[in-house]
Amino acid sequence: MHLFKHFLVGATALAMAATVVAAPKEVNGVRFDDSATVGGTKLQLNGAGTRYKAIFKVYAAGMYLSKKVSTPEEAYAAPGPKRISITMLREIDSHELGKSFTKAFEENTPKAQMSKLIPGLINQGEIFSAQKKMVAGDGFTVDWIPGTGTVISVKGVPQGEPTKEPEFFIAMMRIWLGAQPADWKLKDALLGKDS
Repeated sequence: MHLFKHFLVGATALAMAATVVAAPKEVNGVRFDDSATVGGTKLQLNGAGTRYKAIFKVYAAGMYLSKKVSTPEEAYAAPGPKRISITMLREIDSHELGKSFTKAFEENTPKAQMSKLIPGLINQGEIFSAQKKMVAGDGFTVDWIPGTGTVISVKGVPQGEPTKEPEFFIAMMRIWLGAQPADWKLKDALLGKDS
């Protein structure tokens, strides 16, 4: 009986710990579920945080991968589908948002790779230009789906044609995880280092 009681207490503690780990994460009122399904594969939330520009909150971002990672290199190499999920925290001109992504893209991509990635950058620019503006609560995802490519969805609707080159999605990830990330604290948060 005594052994059973210890087992029961241990099992209850484990169940409670699993519940805590699996809880969704909230960032400035934006809920990031603990998992997302991309390309038929269940991914787990690696981390989530806020992009600040000066003192202003711009957006909340979460990164979903097939397994937990703590370095950019592990994130780039993670097998299968991947997702970056962004929800706006303030109104912003979509063209400006696209330009800031392109700048960060260029700052974090080796020059030798840029020419191969130009078609994807043009596609991304057209997608953001078509949106005009995004307001607080609007969201978009950037998904890597093996065999399909990089798919950008705005408000849940896929936009434009997928960009086939795997290097393009890695270059997109470098916006947040590269040597000159959009926001250092957000980089740490996406890599699960904020808690």
